[in-house]
Amino acid sequence: MIKYLLIVGIGSFFGGVLRYYISTLMKNIVSNAFPWGILTVNLLGCFIFGVLFALFNKYSSTSTSWCLLLTTGFCGGFTTFSTFANDSLQMLQNGNVGSFIIYVLTSIVVGIVLIALGYYIVK
Repeated sequence: MIKYLLIVGIGSFFGGVLRYYISTLMKNIVSNAFPWGILTVNLLGCFIFGVLFALFNKYSSTSTSWCLLLTTGFCGGFTTFSTFANDSLQMLQNGNVGSFIIYVLTSIVVGIVLIALGYYIVK
């Protein structure tokens, strides 16, 4: 278990560093109130996660360590949105449309409400 925690941690470190670098770079390029950096990271992370997920499914002989390092670790550190999007896609592919709708709406709407609640409680 410790081995897998370290593998995920290493991937998360590199994903988080890259997320910070890209979002900072985008803020310097496009000084705008719109969060272009995070949007770029979220969309790029989704694409990378999709490619990796397909490769790991196609080549099932790939080690669990590589899968954890690159998906849970790197992509998770880069953007948790990619994990959210992948979980949503899995529900749709498995025919769980009701669960998909509840998961997506709850994650987005309740997530925004809880961020606002936390902010206003502290403010």
